[in-house]
Amino acid sequence: MDGQDPDLRKAVAAAGTTRDVVIAAGSLDALPAVLARTAPAEAYAIVADDKTWVAAGGRVAGVLETAGIGQAEPVVLSGHPRVKPTAELSRDLARRLRASKRLPIAVGSGVISDLVKYAAEEAGTPYVCVPTAASMDGYAASGAALREGGFKRTLACAAPVAIVADLDVVAQAPGIMAAWGYGDLAGKLVAGADWIVADALGEEAMNAAPFAMVQDNLTGWLGNPSGIRNGDRAALGGLMQGLVMSGLAMQAHGNSRPASGSDHQFAHLWEMEEITVGGEPVSHGACVGVGCLSMLAAYEWLQRQDVGAIDPAQLAVRTPSALALETGVRASFPLSFMAANASVETAAKAASPAHVEQRLRVLRDNWPDILAYLRGRLPKAAVVQRWLEAVGAPAQAADVGVSREKHARDYRRARLIRRRFTGLDLLHDLGWLDRVVADLFAAGGFWGPARAVA
Repeated sequence: MDGQDPDLRKAVAAAGTTRDVVIAAGSLDALPAVLARTAPAEAYAIVADDKTWVAAGGRVAGVLETAGIGQAEPVVLSGHPRVKPTAELSRDLARRLRASKRLPIAVGSGVISDLVKYAAEEAGTPYVCVPTAASMDGYAASGAALREGGFKRTLACAAPVAIVADLDVVAQAPGIMAAWGYGDLAGKLVAGADWIVADALGEEAMNAAPFAMVQDNLTGWLGNPSGIRNGDRAALGGLMQGLVMSGLAMQAHGNSRPASGSDHQFAHLWEMEEITVGGEPVSHGACVGVGCLSMLAAYEWLQRQDVGAIDPAQLAVRTPSALALETGVRASFPLSFMAANASVETAAKAASPAHVEQRLRVLRDNWPDILAYLRGRLPKAAVVQRWLEAVGAPAQAADVGVSREKHARDYRRARLIRRRFTGLDLLHDLGWLDRVVADLFAAGGFWGPARAVA
């Protein structure tokens, strides 16, 4: 990690699995030294797909050959129109890795990364990651998002022991992939606000170091969307560092709280429903970007309300019973597997009227401090919308195949699919969730027809 950013160096030191990260133009040449430091083995197996083999796989093979490093036959996956991220494919890959007794090097973006991550876990071997696009924050994260039996699940597995991101390779990826990564990184703005709220209300304690890993440099990483779109190496380097740092923060904390909040709840909902545009599934980062805007607009609305005047006891009386909660969840999700999942998640964070009352008293009494954080940390939704447009990312629900009517309904539905306490739960406690949606989608509201951005 010689010459690396000191914040990145510190984050690697705090990570549970990843021991080395190199992000620089021309960094593929550093791969042999990284392997020697972090993943020594008799031989390695490059895993790529048809496109990522062309983008970097062949170059990786050449670098290893020049260094006299042993290689098994590369595994180049193919699929139409692209390789599918399934647990079944990953387990088949694990069998091949066990048979060859080679340490895998994942050369690719999200799909290859997750397939190799879980395969390495199943095969009982560490692995190394060579990203080919700045498209998502999962490179350094534990867990792999794969479909199993047709349903998308996050399967437990370790992060890579090392990451080598060559910015010359990353810059050659389709520009929309960096736009997806930008949307994923923008979502961290909301994740930070959600964690501050959860900590202030006693729902999930703040872990200062992982929080700072993501939040302290976030606006800088997001600060040059036009440069990212144009392939500027410094701007892409900032984006890639932010995405990798998010994964390292999740490693340090032990779960995804530092990088995932209510922004991701919208994204997970839409991904489970398999929304498409032009017949193609919408990317995770695109959904997160629109989810981020959805919650930034909601937090702006909240900042304009007189929270100090609430009556916690009166509001807590409205807390639904377990039966009413279950009935509401079932009515919200016509797909049985989603209803079953939402029932479990919602029940896990259900609170008694007494607990809700106490939570709202804490909110009322600490509102000035919470409000100061929100005003100091969160940019306006309209500003972030312009950033997303500048980088070429979706900036409207329609851009990800979601109608205005569905988008409005999904504020309530998104709250139900994860047990994590977020700004959506705060608005629900206050009895204001329907109000904020009505205002945001009314004429002149952020999502209203008079406000819509072309």
